[in-house]
Amino acid sequence: MSFLDNSLQEKVKGERASGLFRSTWVVSSVTAVSRVLGLVRVQLMAYLFGAGLAADAFFVAFRIPNLLRDLFAEGALSTAFVPVFKKTLVKEGTASAQALANRLFTFLVIVLSAVVVIGVLISPLLVHMMAEGFADDPFKFGLTVELTRWLFPYLFFISLAALLMGILNSYGKFATPASASSVFNISLILSMWFLYDLFELPVYCLVVGVLAGGVGQFAVQIPSLYRSGHRLRFDFNFKDKGLKAVGKLAAPMTVGMAASRVNILVSTILASLQGPGAVSYLVYAYQLMHFPLGVFAVAIGTVTLPKAAEHIAKGEMEKLTATLRSSLRMVLFLVVPSAVYLAFFNSDLIRLIYERGEFTSADSAAVSLALLWYSVGLIGYAGVRVSMPIFYAFSDAKTPMRYSIWTVALNITLSLLLIQPRLFDMGFAGLAAATSIAGLFNLALLLVGLRKLHALTNIGSYLEALWKTFFASALMALVLVSVSSKISFGMSGLSGEIMSTLAEIALGALTYFVATLILGMAEAKKFIPGLRSGRR
Repeated sequence: MSFLDNSLQEKVKGERASGLFRSTWVVSSVTAVSRVLGLVRVQLMAYLFGAGLAADAFFVAFRIPNLLRDLFAEGALSTAFVPVFKKTLVKEGTASAQALANRLFTFLVIVLSAVVVIGVLISPLLVHMMAEGFADDPFKFGLTVELTRWLFPYLFFISLAALLMGILNSYGKFATPASASSVFNISLILSMWFLYDLFELPVYCLVVGVLAGGVGQFAVQIPSLYRSGHRLRFDFNFKDKGLKAVGKLAAPMTVGMAASRVNILVSTILASLQGPGAVSYLVYAYQLMHFPLGVFAVAIGTVTLPKAAEHIAKGEMEKLTATLRSSLRMVLFLVVPSAVYLAFFNSDLIRLIYERGEFTSADSAAVSLALLWYSVGLIGYAGVRVSMPIFYAFSDAKTPMRYSIWTVALNITLSLLLIQPRLFDMGFAGLAAATSIAGLFNLALLLVGLRKLHALTNIGSYLEALWKTFFASALMALVLVSVSSKISFGMSGLSGEIMSTLAEIALGALTYFVATLILGMAEAKKFIPGLRSGRR
């Protein structure tokens, strides 16, 4: 019986790991398409607007509603909703869970409408707070204010779209929500392509694209929601205990996430003081860093949260620790080589994606420097995306809130020190470095907290994954340094750049994958049918 019991446990573990892998792979694949479209969007934006006045104004204007979006949409309310919704679904049934979702939907419609109106009215104050350096140029400041006013309604639709995403993920449906961001990217690409010449100030074509993209992200998920049997209705019963549970969890999450958004606010303010183009350099670099972050870490975190909430609701601690272990090891496996490549081999990629039209070689060099420092913290950003939802699944938002406040304090301190001319004098690159160091610090705090919750066990498994991924990544870098300059297909111009860059990426990925396979990493085996195992 002991042998049979052990065999059954291994089978269950294998099926559980395989299910997590399949769900993550679905989200990653769909997200990858969206990220590629996102790179096309940013590439076209760099071509048309470069890193000049219009680009700086748009990036600041778009960042203002985006900060609030992080709180309402991809932040506190939507993240707090998933574990409560999942718990209600498991313990009280579908009808109660759907009623909870409809009440939160109604509440969000009311609150978001008020926030949008207030945001439009106080846009000049917000821009002054966000980009004090723009005040020296009345035209740039005025343009940023107008763009901010037009972009605020985006907050309404993207926040409701995030709620639908949370509902669908809780039902185990990941593909449609993950593909919604593609609608946003396609909308912006089409607006720039067809509407650029129709406006006296072409930057307004971006406004049309953003608003249409926000509406599209909401609308594209409704058919999938209806196929799940869920009907959106207005329900004003705000005394519902489930809604109160969401609010109780969301309150400290809002403080914690607001604290972390202070990092972005401070970086934007300080970047606006670093001269023309500084804000754009950081945004363009972050877009490239965000590609592996979105495709890998966000996808894994998206799948992990509802699974972790379900395990906790059922009291399955062993399954919870196994899920966390699988998620964090997979993050290490995918993100470490990405960070190494983006840090040390980004020049060709930046030139290929950005350097044409209004975007110059000097702009490429500046973006490359910022990307180097952002890449240092990629492991931290990715680890936080997977670790923090575990606390929320435990209905503990106060601990990560505390960690976020400490992280903000460190980030602000480092930002001010690293840009000081008499100290480090790193300029805008110092802001990227400060953000990265703070991200690693935040991850360290979260891991310590997870140990206290007994969710982080079998540390040897993590250390094994860490040294193997770093060793394989170092081998990848060595190979690329040795042969990348020799990769040539006898082609010149854009075609030659595309082929050589793709070949460099493919060679690096192949070297890393073979190395991890030889080292016996279970994560590598999962990508080969027949070799997949349930090992953590």
